[in-house]
Amino acid sequence: MDAFWSGVGVDLHLEPDAADGRRAGLERALRDAVRDGRLAPGTRLPATRRLAAELGISRGTAKSAYDQLIAEGYLTARQGSGTQVAPLPSPAADAPEATARARAPRFDLRPGSPDVGTFPAAAWLRALRRAIASAPSLAYDYGDPRGRIELRTALSGYLGRARGVIAPPERIVVTSGYVQGLALLTRVLDAGVIAMEDPGLPFHRDVVRHNGGTVAPVEVDERGVSVRGLDDAAAVVVTPAHQYPTGVTLHPERRRALTDWARARGGLIVEDDYDGEFRYDRQPVGALQGMAPGHVVYLGTASKTLGPALRLGWMVLPPHLVDAIADAKLHTDHHTESIGQLALAEMITSHAYDRHVRACRLRYRRRRDQLLDRLGTRRGVRGIAAGLHALIDVSDEGAVLARAAEEGLAVGHLGEHWHTAGGGRPQGLVVGYGTPRERVYPEALEVLGRVLEGA
Repeated sequence: MDAFWSGVGVDLHLEPDAADGRRAGLERALRDAVRDGRLAPGTRLPATRRLAAELGISRGTAKSAYDQLIAEGYLTARQGSGTQVAPLPSPAADAPEATARARAPRFDLRPGSPDVGTFPAAAWLRALRRAIASAPSLAYDYGDPRGRIELRTALSGYLGRARGVIAPPERIVVTSGYVQGLALLTRVLDAGVIAMEDPGLPFHRDVVRHNGGTVAPVEVDERGVSVRGLDDAAAVVVTPAHQYPTGVTLHPERRRALTDWARARGGLIVEDDYDGEFRYDRQPVGALQGMAPGHVVYLGTASKTLGPALRLGWMVLPPHLVDAIADAKLHTDHHTESIGQLALAEMITSHAYDRHVRACRLRYRRRRDQLLDRLGTRRGVRGIAAGLHALIDVSDEGAVLARAAEEGLAVGHLGEHWHTAGGGRPQGLVVGYGTPRERVYPEALEVLGRVLEGA
């Protein structure tokens, strides 16, 4: 006997087997639904009168089945709350969570994430309400793979005034983040050689390889990425405003050399502007894209300014790549979700986004200054003019990381960022000051100081 429940908060398909009696069949069907997770803990079940009507059985049969499962601990019943699925222990499901909790560091100073506790929830909700109130009905339908025109128009103005990017709306493609943008580019370049900074983020190299590209390392020194070794590359991925992880700003001569290479060889520069909004000690460094908009793909994201959970990023493309990237996007996920795009567009045009970025810039500068005050002048701390991380020189990464693990402190290290393992390379800790909450950050710095003592 099949039945579909409606009007009870969930849709659940039951197939009670009445071979051993209607009550036994219903008990077994409910018990199995709880055991296999189709009825989650806390799910409210229909009243016995409604259940009986849905299944074509007597109310007494339905009540008896409920009573039996309550006695067995599968269900609970409270006056005014009705009958609900009981919170059942699930050791197999809980084991990974328990393991993750056991391994979670007491203090997390790993780089790569902002303080998500500062997400501007009130401003986001206001923007969302205004955006939804004025959105056309077509905003809820399938859309342009390039993204909503409202966001592309807002980004065009913002990126031009804040980052010096030449960004007409028709050359912007909205993505679900930097990783998707890099993956789309790799596919469009069709297995070409892509040069990537050494050191650089290993995961980004994996993204290129996973999407069919060939990765070639390109040296980074105190002036930023070098143009030597780019002869065979179809593209080079760079972080010119604040190189990751060394923190170097690309020198003006290197900027010119890089754009000259792109023009002369028909090469493509992929600019990862992952934290360009956060500069502290001098005027912001404009985007490289403004120097050669026909040869640079500019990639930006809201992950560091608002939060990674939004999954909103953008590509500003040379004209000859727009159609190919839009087509690749169409056949990847059709388009990035639209409601978040509308909300972000509203935040940008109302300048709420600017206000939030300025507040974050002050907060992260205070954290950077606290880090410098705690470490003093006893060791080299580099890459501190911008961004959410610093590179701290150490002579023995292994020993320092072992002490950090004993203290429950998680940090990044330079060794994991080189393309190939080997001795003789510079060593250092890559310390992020964006992730910790305000109340635990001072204690995290105290622990870091103890770890570095004697290093």
